Amino acid sequence: MEQITLNQTIEVKGDYDVIVGGGGVAGAAAALSAARAGKSVLLIDKSISLGGLATIGLVNLFVSMCNGRGIQIIKGMADEFLRLSYKHGYDTLDDVWKNGEPGKDTGSRMFSRFSAPIFSLELTKILHDAGVELLFDTVITKPIMKGKRCIGLVVENKTGTEFYRGKMIVDTTGDADILYRAGVPTVQGKNYHTFMTHGMTVKTCAKVAETGNMADLLHYFWGGQADLHGRTHPENIEPYSGTNAKDIARYVITNHLELLENISGDDRSSRDIQAIPTMCQFRTTRHIDGDYTLTCDDKFKHFENSVGTICDFEKKDDLYEVPYTTLVKKEFPNLITAGRCASAVDYAWDILRVIPPAILTGQAAGEACAIAIDDNCDIADIDIAKLQGRLSKTGVDIHFDESLLPDDISSSGETVDIGHI
Repeated sequence: MEQITLNQTIEVKGDYDVIVGGGGVAGAAAALSAARAGKSVLLIDKSISLGGLATIGLVNLFVSMCNGRGIQIIKGMADEFLRLSYKHGYDTLDDVWKNGEPGKDTGSRMFSRFSAPIFSLELTKILHDAGVELLFDTVITKPIMKGKRCIGLVVENKTGTEFYRGKMIVDTTGDADILYRAGVPTVQGKNYHTFMTHGMTVKTCAKVAETGNMADLLHYFWGGQADLHGRTHPENIEPYSGTNAKDIARYVITNHLELLENISGDDRSSRDIQAIPTMCQFRTTRHIDGDYTLTCDDKFKHFENSVGTICDFEKKDDLYEVPYTTLVKKEFPNLITAGRCASAVDYAWDILRVIPPAILTGQAAGEACAIAIDDNCDIADIDIAKLQGRLSKTGVDIHFDESLLPDDISSSGETVDIGHI
C-alpha cells in the first residue's frame, strides 16, 4: 500500500491535570468527579452534545438500578445523573422510587426513560459549572507516548491540529480508541444489527393530549432490530466490529436503507421521525484487556478492590462488584478507562457497559486520577481504601450486603424483559 510521510509542528494548547477523551455518561462522570476533587479537567468530544449513546445515540434509558426487590443497588453519581436526566424533562420512573427506595418488593423496578436532548443540556451545565473545560467537535487522533506513559493527546478540530498535555488520561471513547492507539492491550468485540430512531405518530400525539405527559409522545422506528443477545440478527449480515471506517459505513448505509424501507408503507402524514442517531448504536466494540476481566462467574463475589456494586438489569437478585483492576493495565502508569471500555466479557460486558454502571466506573476513574496526582503514584497503584472512602461518601455501596443474596444463589436470576438496549 502506498504511504506518505507528514512532518508537522503542533502547537501545545494547554496543560491539564486530567484529560477525558469521550463525552458519554462515563466521560461526563469522570470529568465531574475529577473537577470536584479540585483538578483541572479537559473533556474532549467529537460531537457537540454530551451523553454519548444515552443522548445522541438515542438510547434514552437508565436501566434498572435495583435488585428487583425494592432495594436500590447502584448509587453515587449514577443516582445523581438519573435525577438530573429528568430535572427539566419527562421521566417514566415509578413514583415509589421518586423519593428513594421503597425498601420492599412492590413489583416495580428502578428504571426510567428521559428526554435525550434535555439530559444532554443538563450535562453541559453541570460540567461547565464545575469548571470542566469542554472541547467539542474535536477528534482525538493520536496519544503521544513516552515509553508507557501518555503525555497528552493530538486532536483535530476547526482550529487545526492541536496538542493537549495531561497528567492523567481517561479513555471513555466507548471504543478504547486512545488505549488501542497507545499500545494498551485491548479486546475486540462484535455488534449486532440494531438501529433505533425517535419519532411520533398521530396515535402518540393523541395519547399525549389525553395524559399531558410528553413521555407518551415517543415512538421508536427501526432499521435493524437485533437485541443485545443477537436475537433477530439477520443471517445474511456479518456482525459489525465498529472499529473501522468501512464497517461503520456498512452499518449506517444498511440501516438507513432498511429504516426507509420499513416506513415506506406507512401513511406519510400519520407519523414522523424526529431524530436519527448521530453515532452508531454499537454495544460492544473494543475494551481494555485489564488487569482483571469481569465474567458472569463473578456474580455474588466480593472483591477487596471493588469500586462499587452493580446489578443485572435483566434479572432479579443478581449482584456484582466491579474490581478497580477492570479499568487499568499496570504497565501504563497514567491511563485509565471506564464505561463500555472496561474489561469484561460475554454477558458481563453488557452488565457493565449500560448507563448506570458506566457512570459508576466513570466516577471511580475521575476520583482515581485525582488520588494518583495527589499521591504522585501510578494510576494502578493508588490507595484503594482512599478511593473507596471517597466513593462511599457519595453514597456508592462498595460491597453488596450479604442479606440481599437469594436463599439459593444457584437458582437466582428471574428474567425481566426490558426490550432493546
